Amino acid sequence: MMNQVYEKLLKCYESVKEKVDFEPEVAIVLGSGLGNFADEIKVEAELPYEEIEGFPVSTVAGHAGKFIFGYLGEVKVVCMKGRIHYYEGYAMSDVVLPTRLMKLMGAKIIFLTNASGGSNPSYKAGDLMLIKDQISCLVPNPLIGPNLDELGIRFPDMSEIYNKQLAQIIREKAAAHNIDLKEGIYMQFSGPSYESPAEVRMAQMLGADAVGMSTTVEAIAANHMGMKVCGISCVCNPGAGLSAEPLTHEEVQAAADAASAKFKVLVKESVLEFKKFL
Repeated sequence: MMNQVYEKLLKCYESVKEKVDFEPEVAIVLGSGLGNFADEIKVEAELPYEEIEGFPVSTVAGHAGKFIFGYLGEVKVVCMKGRIHYYEGYAMSDVVLPTRLMKLMGAKIIFLTNASGGSNPSYKAGDLMLIKDQISCLVPNPLIGPNLDELGIRFPDMSEIYNKQLAQIIREKAAAHNIDLKEGIYMQFSGPSYESPAEVRMAQMLGADAVGMSTTVEAIAANHMGMKVCGISCVCNPGAGLSAEPLTHEEVQAAADAASAKFKVLVKESVLEFKKFL
């Protein structure tokens, strides 16, 4: 009997293939407020999530909820404009279903992006941080349950989740375009409430430079499947307790909008250079 999680994934894949004839090489996941990057893509097709049989639908403001297929230069990309979050009430297998689906579509590289809070006190709103490593132990591991042998091994190594060669390309492109790029560790909380000041202090003690509500589980699922992973976090506000102002989703979107120009340049130029690994 086929595993239900894998069966659902295959149904989604068949549903996509019926509607879109396009095989991407690079997958891009756009975080809150970063969706306008999709304007950089020469679009071949768009597919709203609700048109994919069994696919979980994003419910968050600022997330368009669709796949965009097309080209960045000569690189064939699939862009996820709006991701699925654990705090929306979905099972973790649904949260990482889009990641797995983009791998089945053909993507060999996944570029994860997110909006985050800066737990590193030197970070300010609008900073971009290259994700070097992650802490994911506060949310359920997406590989819990029967292993999907068709996707990867039972106990995958996580010593290099974020590919060092891709990270170096991102560094070089940031330097070439005079973009101040921080580097640090990202920690995922479950959300949807923002972290408390004590939780931000905990994150600092554990070595996290930025905190948020996504990304690490997608990185684990992608690594499990053998994808090359890279990530950029847009720091949209200081973590709770590091500023006198309360945290709001509108603030996150506004800060992401302000950083969008340099974000677009960095992601686009990096993806164009990824061609050598495809």
